[in-house]
This record gives sequence, structure tokens and C-alpha cells, in this order.
Amino acid sequence: MDYIKFGNTGLEISKIILGCMTFGLPDRGTHAWTLDEEKSRPLIKKALDLGINFFDTANVYSDGTSEEIVGRILKDNVARDDVVIATKLNGRMRKGPNGAGLSRKAVFAEIDHSLKRLGTDYVDLYQIHRWDAATPVEETLEALHDLVKAGKVRYIGASSMRATQFATAVYKSRLHGWTEFVAMQNYVNLLYREEEREMLPFCLDEKIAVIPWSPLARGRLTRDWDAKTERTESDIFGKTLYEKTAEADRQVVEKVAEIAKHHGVPRAQVALAWVLQKPGITAPIIGASKPAHLDDAVAALSLKLSAEETAALEAEYVPHPVTGF
Repeated sequence: MDYIKFGNTGLEISKIILGCMTFGLPDRGTHAWTLDEEKSRPLIKKALDLGINFFDTANVYSDGTSEEIVGRILKDNVARDDVVIATKLNGRMRKGPNGAGLSRKAVFAEIDHSLKRLGTDYVDLYQIHRWDAATPVEETLEALHDLVKAGKVRYIGASSMRATQFATAVYKSRLHGWTEFVAMQNYVNLLYREEEREMLPFCLDEKIAVIPWSPLARGRLTRDWDAKTERTESDIFGKTLYEKTAEADRQVVEKVAEIAKHHGVPRAQVALAWVLQKPGITAPIIGASKPAHLDDAVAALSLKLSAEETAALEAEYVPHPVTGF
């Protein structure tokens, strides 16, 4: 495993992050394809054995059961100081007022709920899952700053928003002397490159870590375009990401297959190698429901794409509607 500094911090993280949306009770939340605790244990254990030290989850994943499962398995297999645990807030956790969002009340309530489910006294990275237009950003930023000062959170980050919103938040934190965001978890892969226009240059300039979600485009880059899986059939959000650019996206997927065949490796390694070599990317977040998914992710660290291969992978791309927010 390779390790890297987390943006402009002293924190060292693995170059591969394990996304934990896969782990959770299938009958809780909206993801019927998730793995229960018994099925999740060998995958998380294998990730640890491979040197992965960063685990990313969220309060909304499987109605909180992802945090519960991940917390218990990590506690059983590794010392708390040896792993980086990240979680998120904003999504609705209960009905009625204050059951979602980024108000001061929600920020303080949700960190305590997440800590209880994870079975830990602190999280290393606490992220706002999306922008909350109904709450003044200053209210959210000061609340997050107070969590850091209270010792419940080590660093704060954000996920998928407009670059102008993220820049505004960074500026306002700096203006008030509050803890600043050190990471952006956004949507970057060979089928969606709109973040290259503003967000990636901004993060690179500010030395903010970038940890993309769905670097394999929810698996579409790893198989034939028309192939179907249980997840593709039930993933309503995933379907909306690719409907309008299907023909161009198909060409990219076929180019990934061609280059993977040339190297004699699975397609996932090519798609991940492209993300890993993109300037400004710190570490991609990969999902794993099978041991081979972890093996491919780690192997991608050693796969070096030539300039000609990179150009070929990028040649068929067409501008996409801005999405992921």
C-alpha cells in the first residue's frame, strides 16, 4: 500500500479509501444490495490486511447500520489510532423538524448519534454530505469548528457541491478564524469529468485533499455497457447519472476494455489508475462487495498509463450535465 499526506495536513492516509455504503442491513434504508455484518467482516478485514487505513461511511447509509457494522468490525480488528474513520451528515435521519440538514442543532445531534453507532469517541473526518441552502453557512461552519474544539472531530470536509459554494465556505471559515475544510469528496471518473473545470483546480491551488466517490462510475467502467447487476437494476440515483450521455459513455467504457485487454488486467484497474494519475486527486473511494474488488484497487496503484493511453481514454468524453449534488 502507498500512503500520502491528506491535503495540507499532517495526516497520512492510504492511497485507496474503502467506501462503506456497501455495508449495512439490506432491509434498512434504500440499498437492498448491501451486505450484513457477517458478509462485511471478511471484506473489511481484507482491506486492513492490504494496508487500507481509511474507511468512509455516512449516517444515512442503510439508516445508520453501516456505521454500526463498520464500527464493530474495526474495533474487533485494529487499534483505533491506526485507522482513519470518516462519516457524513445532512441527509434525513428521522421524520419531522430538525431530522436533516446542517443547522447547529443537527450538527451537534448527529455527531453524537454517529459516535454512538461507530463506538468511538471521535471521528477523524466529519463531512457535510451536501450543501444545505436552508441554513446559513456561517451557522454550519461555526458548529463544525466547535466540534473540533470539543475533541469529537479531528478534521472537517465537504462533499459534492458547486465550486463557488465550497470556495465561499473556505473563505468564510478563514475570515472568522474557524476550522477550515481540508477535503472535498466529489464525483470524478472517466464518465464524469466536470469537476476538472473548477473544483479540482481550486482544491489543487488551496492544497485541499480530493477523495472522489464512485471512481468506477458505480461499476459501469468495469463491465460491458449493457451488463446488468442487482445494483444497476435497483440503483435509481445511479441511473440518472448516465441517461443523457449514454452513447458517448459507451465509447469510453469500450476504450477502457481495450486498454485493459492490452495490459492483461481487469477493467477496474485501468479506470482507477486514470483517477489515481489525475492531478489533484489524493485517493479514490472504492466500494467492495467481493475480495477481488479490493485486489483490483490495490493493483491499480502499480498500473501506470502512458500519455497515449490517457489521451485515448479521455478522447470520447463529452460535456455532461452537472450532477451529483
